[in-house]
Amino acid sequence: MKNALSEQRSKRFALQDKLFIITTRLFAFVVFFLLLSIIISLVIGSMPSIKAFGFHFLGSSTWNPVTQKFGALVPIVGTIATSIIALLVGVPISFGIALFLTELSPNWLKRPLGIAIELLAGIPSIIYGMWGLFVFAPFFGDNIEPWLIDKLGPLPGIGFLFQGAPMGIGLLSAGIILAIMVIPFIAAVMRDVFEIVPSLLKESAYGLGATTWEVVRHIVLPYARIGVVGSIMLGLGRAMGETMAVTFVIGNSDDLSTSLLMPGNTISSTLANEFTEATTQLYTSSLIELGLILFFITFVVLSISKLLLLQLGKQEGLES
Repeated sequence: MKNALSEQRSKRFALQDKLFIITTRLFAFVVFFLLLSIIISLVIGSMPSIKAFGFHFLGSSTWNPVTQKFGALVPIVGTIATSIIALLVGVPISFGIALFLTELSPNWLKRPLGIAIELLAGIPSIIYGMWGLFVFAPFFGDNIEPWLIDKLGPLPGIGFLFQGAPMGIGLLSAGIILAIMVIPFIAAVMRDVFEIVPSLLKESAYGLGATTWEVVRHIVLPYARIGVVGSIMLGLGRAMGETMAVTFVIGNSDDLSTSLLMPGNTISSTLANEFTEATTQLYTSSLIELGLILFFITFVVLSISKLLLLQLGKQEGLES
């Protein structure tokens, strides 16, 4: 009798386990189905634009709904430029914040500062955009941009990046606003990664006479480098897809300029500004193709970051 009951329970448990595996597998494949459906819908919606402009769409700076001539060069350049500026500004600051919280901050300051960072991450992007337009842009245009134009504009090699009128809005302003937005995300991930570094390793280094910077450079960073790279890629993905904050401060111009102080556009801001105004099939299709390009750029960036993380993991295994 006991053997029969035990056998029934085993069969029931095996059935429950099989159902559980099938259910979780179904949930996992839902992600792939959603991803595939998004790609298919973007490709189908982009076909009129692809047929009309071909690869010339990527290299053209013309965006004229009246003549039905469209090109993606200005939004692509704006997206890449603002994202790079955001990382150049945001990563060092995020690293400093995470390092201070984990290695240098007194205990009474760690919690309030950590909460402040988390609150920054929770602020809606449109609030950043409004603050950028009404507070940051006037201050930047009146105090910072004139200095950049006077001091950096005449320099050979990089001077062309800082020429023009000090308007306060433009690619540089948008990049700085994006940096402020991604700092909480990058800093929070870096802080969590730094905190998992074994205290024994750091205490041993301090015991041998290492300075704080030497401990960070030779102990913390090598141990947490995969997480650091992951946090940077997370911030880059956040910056590339941001819409409303950029729309407020970038100027929304379809003219191609080499100066970071001039107005421009990103793919996200173009979609936000013009999708409701697209009245023709070719106009709508061109905007959808912009979305497809942004999807492709994001996919490439994430793929490169994944390959980099795998390479770092292999090197870590060889070193150990």
